[in-house]
Amino acid sequence: MVIVKIILLSLFSIVVLFILAKMMGARQVSEMSMFDYINGITIGSIAAEMATSVDDGFEKPLVAMIVYGVVAVFLSFITSKSMVLRRFITGTSYILLENGVIYEKNMKKVRIDINEFLTQCRINGYYDIGQIYAAVFEENGKISFIPKSTDRYTTPKDFDMFPTQENICYNLIIDGKIQKEALRHSGKEEKWLRDNIKAGGVSKVEDVLLAVYAGDNNIRVFAKS
Repeated sequence: MVIVKIILLSLFSIVVLFILAKMMGARQVSEMSMFDYINGITIGSIAAEMATSVDDGFEKPLVAMIVYGVVAVFLSFITSKSMVLRRFITGTSYILLENGVIYEKNMKKVRIDINEFLTQCRINGYYDIGQIYAAVFEENGKISFIPKSTDRYTTPKDFDMFPTQENICYNLIIDGKIQKEALRHSGKEEKWLRDNIKAGGVSKVEDVLLAVYAGDNNIRVFAKS
């Protein structure tokens, strides 16, 4: 009986975590502020406690999870409305390097030393610090690099070339099912899609693993094997 209750509580905690995650927004760990990251870990810990709270009841951990989630949503709302609060809660960016000058004071503010900075340079492909014009420590803890103009990758514009702009690729069919929303955004109709599927050698939509539309009436059809 205890095992069954733990299973049910675990499933319930997963549902609550899913709802709270949807409320707080879908962001990658690398995009989170330090507060968001710690808050997420705390909610996860409370969820684990709730899953095993057989004797003490699950009400207290549930309330705590909801409070943490609501506070996170509230802080996200107010930081989107106030620049001052945004800087206070999520922090601000700092220039670590600019035009050959390393700002040691800013490194101390973000608690990063020169060895860690050089490591981040190498991770981002800059083994020679002289290739970097500027480096900025972002609010989420990542470092953005601006290479010197002589060390950046060349682009078509450098050669006065202007290639055709690529369009968004729409997945119109996935695993034999028409994606209605993607089809609507592509500006095409279902009849057009079915006709092109047949032209691609597949008679039925159910036999299509993937159909991708990249604009200019170009559609790539991958049949199920």
